[in-house]
Amino acid sequence: MASAATSLTHSRASLQEPAFSPGATLEPFWVRALLITTALAFAALFLLVPLLAVFAEAFRKGWQAYFAAIIEPDALSAIRLTLLTAAIAVPLNLVFGVAAAWSIAKFEFRGKSLLLTLIDLPFSVSPVISGLIYVLLFGAHGWFGAWLLEHDVQILFAVPGIVLATIFVTFPFVARELIPLMQVQGNEEEEAALVLGASGWRTFWHVTLPNIKWGLLYGVILCNARAMGEFGAVSVVSGHIRGETNTMPLQVEILYNEYNFAAAFAVASLLALLALVTLALKSLIEWRVQQSVSKNTLENPA
Repeated sequence: MASAATSLTHSRASLQEPAFSPGATLEPFWVRALLITTALAFAALFLLVPLLAVFAEAFRKGWQAYFAAIIEPDALSAIRLTLLTAAIAVPLNLVFGVAAAWSIAKFEFRGKSLLLTLIDLPFSVSPVISGLIYVLLFGAHGWFGAWLLEHDVQILFAVPGIVLATIFVTFPFVARELIPLMQVQGNEEEEAALVLGASGWRTFWHVTLPNIKWGLLYGVILCNARAMGEFGAVSVVSGHIRGETNTMPLQVEILYNEYNFAAAFAVASLLALLALVTLALKSLIEWRVQQSVSKNTLENPA
């Protein structure tokens, strides 16, 4: 009885007294104001001002000059090639990312840490070096260069080389978004589905995929943004053939080097719009995830 009374007294005391002092985590007003002002000023100076400068330069000569630069044949070719590259690279990275995340998060096997390291490899390798790798492999004097010339197969300075370089620099995005999410979710729901007689594919489509859909979309958006904006790796393997192997970033570089600033900033503004759309979709997905978490918390309180 005495021990029960003592524990009850401690419980009431813990409810009445805060576990920590509020003042311990609150800085003075001037400190908070200084930190917030510094953060906003830094963001405005290094993010907002350059973005506004791109659009200001793009429309400096008016709408007619802007649209003339966009519909110019070389610019249209660069836009089509950029969209084609993204249309090939993103779905392939989607399939790879889901497969890699599924295998790493749901199974235990030898070489798991090595696979994780390989997935992170493009983050630690310069894009220029990744492009140079394909030159060493598929160039005229590369490992497979003689065989490719013999069979009249061209990878470098053509669409295949651009796609390969883009896939290399973008394939971690989907996998790295899904692996932590699937590890946190665990295997209980999949195991329950298998016990109830569901096949592996049915379990994936009806259990795993709905649980990872927002993380999957988030990874796809980031992967698409990087695929369309990649410069270093694509610059090495493209050959800069105007109207054929120039993507939008390469087209911007060529126009700028020719002192055609209005046209360069006009094409660059399309990439800036892509960044804004990416941020909007990213914010939307984060909001939907928070709404989903809040709904699950209300429906299943601890």
